[in-house]
Amino acid sequence: MTTSIKRTRLPGWAKLLTAVVILIVVLLAALRMLVFGGLDDVFGTEEHDRSGPTLLKSIQDMSRYDAASGNFQVVVDLEKDAKYLPDAIRGTRTLYVGAGTVDAYVDLGKVGENDVKMNEDRTSATIDLPHAQLGKPALDTEHSYAVSKERGLLDRLGDLFSDNPNGEQAVQRLAVKHIGDAAKESKLTDRAEANTTDMLEGLLKSLGFEEVKVTYGS
Repeated sequence: MTTSIKRTRLPGWAKLLTAVVILIVVLLAALRMLVFGGLDDVFGTEEHDRSGPTLLKSIQDMSRYDAASGNFQVVVDLEKDAKYLPDAIRGTRTLYVGAGTVDAYVDLGKVGENDVKMNEDRTSATIDLPHAQLGKPALDTEHSYAVSKERGLLDRLGDLFSDNPNGEQAVQRLAVKHIGDAAKESKLTDRAEANTTDMLEGLLKSLGFEEVKVTYGS
């Protein structure tokens, strides 16, 4: 016994309706791609960043950057003699070891708008800074001391009536002066400028700059 299956054919109007639905779906998909994709290329906007150097304010806020510090020690031999009296009667001689420090700094607060330049891509920066300067010498009294003191008879008697016996102000002032002179003859300012350059290069490269050039006094 054989069984025959008859295939039901869709009427013409059903085929037409199916084709119309498929066409609508394809058109909607194409329209969506056009609106959310292709229109960006045709009617999209371009951005041009024309901002000024954003690093200027940050650099100025750092103001004085103490980039190097020098430790100095000087031996002061100060002798005071009376014009017509022997040293045993009137006169002093003090041998004093003075220790102190001098800082070298770069005044970043003087950086102006024209001293910071960047390329359009913000990958390269040039910064012009003032030369490094020396600060005031600071005497370290804890590590400074008198090695010997020689005083005449009248000077010893004067210490008995003095508010500040055995005062060392004179040798301390002289020690500060010699420390300052030694700092000027050293290359402390050169070291300060090199350290400032290293600091700024590391800072700017961490912010995405690939090339950093720092100049001084140009």
